Amino acid sequence: MNPCLEKLRDLFDRHGAHYELVAHPTAYTAQEAAQAAHVPGHEFCKSVVVYIDGKPGMLVLPAPHVVSIAAVRDALGARDVRLATEKEMAELFPDCDVGAQPPFGGPWRLPVYVDSGLLDAKEVVFEAGLHTQAVMMPLQDYLKVASPRVLDFAREPAQPSPPV
Repeated sequence: MNPCLEKLRDLFDRHGAHYELVAHPTAYTAQEAAQAAHVPGHEFCKSVVVYIDGKPGMLVLPAPHVVSIAAVRDALGARDVRLATEKEMAELFPDCDVGAQPPFGGPWRLPVYVDSGLLDAKEVVFEAGLHTQAVMMPLQDYLKVASPRVLDFAREPAQPSPPV
């Protein structure tokens, strides 16, 4: 039983959202989960919990990208933005495996910020509380349910320099 997934189903049903469950082998990163679920990385969302001027929030971006803390800080006019610790994530999302929280505000109704790069996707896929379960959903239904604010904060990861 996955209590997080049960809460998600209730949320989706209340909003009339279409969704499909996707079981996949255990994966601990969003990029691994995208590969395990046979989904393109740009359609697999990862949820990054941050603290913005001391208050928790959630950033949602394509799996292959990384968060630009400076871009988040600038877009929100914040003084301080930092990643949440694993302990803080466990407290905020007690029904989810750490790192497998879905891209919604959860019981704390955290503000959700979606990177503009996700708006090109027709469908999005995201973890459903466990490192073995994901949800596939039309992007428009996700936006309707999550009511996120759209920002531009995702960046391509820095590539290591080739050996000399």
